[in-house]
Amino acid sequence: MTRNLLIGLGAVLLSVTAVPGMADVTLSPLTRYETGVFEKGAAEISTFDKDSKRLFVVNGATASVDIFDMSNPSKLVPVGKIDIAAYGAGVNSVAFKNGVLAAAIEAKPKQQPGTIAFFKADGSFISKVTAGALPDMIGFTPNGRYVLTANEGEPNDAYEDPEGSITIVDLKNGADKLTDADVKHVNFQKIEKAPEGARIGKPGQTFAQDAEPEYIAFSPDSRTAYVGLQENNALAMIDIASASLTKVVGLGFQDHKVHPLDASDKDGGINIKNWQVKGVYMPDTLAAFAIDGKTYILSANEGDGRDYKAWGDEERIAKLKLDPAAFPNAAELQDGKNLGRLKAIKTLGDANGDGLHEEIYVYGARSFSIWDADGKQVADSGADFEKITAERFPAYFNSSRDSAKLDDRSDDKGPEPEGIAVGQIDGKTYAFIGLERMGGVMIYDVSTPAKPRFIDYVTSRDFTGDHKGGKAGDLAPEGLLFIGASDSPNGKPLLVVTSEVSGSTAVFEVVKK
Repeated sequence: MTRNLLIGLGAVLLSVTAVPGMADVTLSPLTRYETGVFEKGAAEISTFDKDSKRLFVVNGATASVDIFDMSNPSKLVPVGKIDIAAYGAGVNSVAFKNGVLAAAIEAKPKQQPGTIAFFKADGSFISKVTAGALPDMIGFTPNGRYVLTANEGEPNDAYEDPEGSITIVDLKNGADKLTDADVKHVNFQKIEKAPEGARIGKPGQTFAQDAEPEYIAFSPDSRTAYVGLQENNALAMIDIASASLTKVVGLGFQDHKVHPLDASDKDGGINIKNWQVKGVYMPDTLAAFAIDGKTYILSANEGDGRDYKAWGDEERIAKLKLDPAAFPNAAELQDGKNLGRLKAIKTLGDANGDGLHEEIYVYGARSFSIWDADGKQVADSGADFEKITAERFPAYFNSSRDSAKLDDRSDDKGPEPEGIAVGQIDGKTYAFIGLERMGGVMIYDVSTPAKPRFIDYVTSRDFTGDHKGGKAGDLAPEGLLFIGASDSPNGKPLLVVTSEVSGSTAVFEVVKK
């Protein structure tokens, strides 16, 4: 059964298609704000202040933070803008806690140290401190004492690569009284080699140089930061109070002989099947939650390659040299209708260094995972996302974020789960996962972490609309923000979805069915 919801919002019409599973909650649209800016990151990451009832949205197109009055969540009213030009080249992430907005700001060039800037809810400046190279994500600990940034440290096109790091700011005396002593940086220099199940992407680099921290999730007790090292396929644990790296664990690999995938954009359409390849989880967004006193980490297993002028690690499987002992049917596999078109990681899979790949590794896992506090996988959604989208939208399966071409992304990373949020409603814990390419949000009940239960798939994308003309709904959800009922302006749980290609911000109420 497909349920269509239409809501008039002045000049904006929000259409939502909900695809039910064993549903007990779903998303009901409240409002949608359009910047009218296509494919320039005009709506990326958001955060909310429960006291002023303001929503803050990163606008990459204008290098600013847009401020909205959300006192009535059925209508977003623009009330201001923070121009980031005075503090750096662009803003990547924002977070709000206890009357303070924190922004992660990159330098120009972005290989130089970035900035963490603090503002009041009205947008007025408080203070700033120096972060590591390319602060890509920022967050407060649950108790509000610390602010941390994941400093990605991406290389430039010549592959001059700064070290990735974590910046920790202690706000014990307030954002207006910060000194150098309140700022500490954590790097990965003590890690001599990649742990099992992880990788150093570029041969010859140290782990510290190769590490690219992508996202941070916090333990509910505010003691531990869980840091995703996306390109390294690893999870780092940091003791926040001592600003020390505890350990780094490899996340391992998705076995696509068990969990099938559609591997080609030239196979005539939907063809989800098992293949002799392994997916490298490479998570983007992380979120943490607790069940029965135990901490769990959710990951959106997007995958990410490196493609720079000086060096890259992407290669079509058709161009890999496969070991005939491991792949006696190599010619068949490397046909474009089978695995040939699928992008693989050329630096993985040749364990003995003879130039022949005994294994094939591809980007991402097309899933979300649940990990325990030690980095051990508890559950994974496997092939759910592709199976669900194939069943419900067969004409647009694995389409790209800017066009509705069938099967367009199967040779890359499929639906590409990117954003993830977690929230509690009536004693149950739910995960919301945004699909960057297909669009829409998957909802799972994760109250029993070892047995996540699919609840619903909701999309506000209109596949038949004019994408570049702004008539296709929300495209490429980048950030998902859950606002619990106790913090919500209308006393009901909300989900804010910011979509970077359509440049739109949508507000949904999480409703019981």
